[in-house]
Amino acid sequence: MSQISYKPENGDTLPIADLHFHSSFSDGESTPSELVAMAIEKQIAVLALTDHDTVAGLAEMRLSASGAGIHIVSGTELTCYWGRRSVHVVGLGFDDQDPALVQYMKQLDGLRLYRAELIAQKLIKQGLPDLLARALELANKGQVGRPHFAQALVEAGVVNTEAQAFNRYLGSGKVGDVKVDWPELSEAIAIIKNAGGITVLAHPTKYNLTFTKIRLLVDAFFEQGGDAIEISYPGIESGHILQLDKLAKKHNLMVSAGSDFHKKQFHWTGLGKYPGFSTDNEHVLTRLLLS
Repeated sequence: MSQISYKPENGDTLPIADLHFHSSFSDGESTPSELVAMAIEKQIAVLALTDHDTVAGLAEMRLSASGAGIHIVSGTELTCYWGRRSVHVVGLGFDDQDPALVQYMKQLDGLRLYRAELIAQKLIKQGLPDLLARALELANKGQVGRPHFAQALVEAGVVNTEAQAFNRYLGSGKVGDVKVDWPELSEAIAIIKNAGGITVLAHPTKYNLTFTKIRLLVDAFFEQGGDAIEISYPGIESGHILQLDKLAKKHNLMVSAGSDFHKKQFHWTGLGKYPGFSTDNEHVLTRLLLS
């Protein structure tokens, strides 16, 4: 686990934090309570659960962390469109009871269920079994997504691994890669900011974009009111951390970091695990801990 190497003007150091990870309320395997137990073991002081398009796991995380000395930040990871490309915006430190945000989340619930129904129909047309009911069951009370269909495909004996399920049926450009009308980037930014939160452009190098297009994405994010860029996360190249840090400085954006942890089987990551970095830019933690 890497603690942030950060140089604020007052010389203080920041606590160990993870501002991007997932629970069983979206496509993670661990419950919020289990994640808090992991954080206690790893001595992580600040947590922001950022499940996809939901805040349903936040209450359990707050309850589990009560008395544990862990600072819980409200969080989510919103799916949205920049042009024709799906991108993600992490929201942090917002009022999760904000009426407009609650309504927005209900809209996303409907979009995810509709997409799940379309995925199931497309897989059936490929001669595969109807996996909708099982995918919804695997999602439990959380947001259903392609990872749940991947699990169902493994259980049905169609594929041997979830990675194989994505390679054959669910990955980009495959039959199960179903597009829906997600909100625009500007809408995702506005809903978080209007609820008093901070918006972070999530993992910019994970969208299969050239760095020229990443610069355009960051430009658009800044122009539409975005607050920060996630510059450290598992799998990012060290050179790209430096480039993203420079883009943050160019636009006077804050920086953020997180593990994007989903499952223990993804051995390249873990709660609180991401590359260390040094920056002169303001880290979102300083803003969150002061609010």
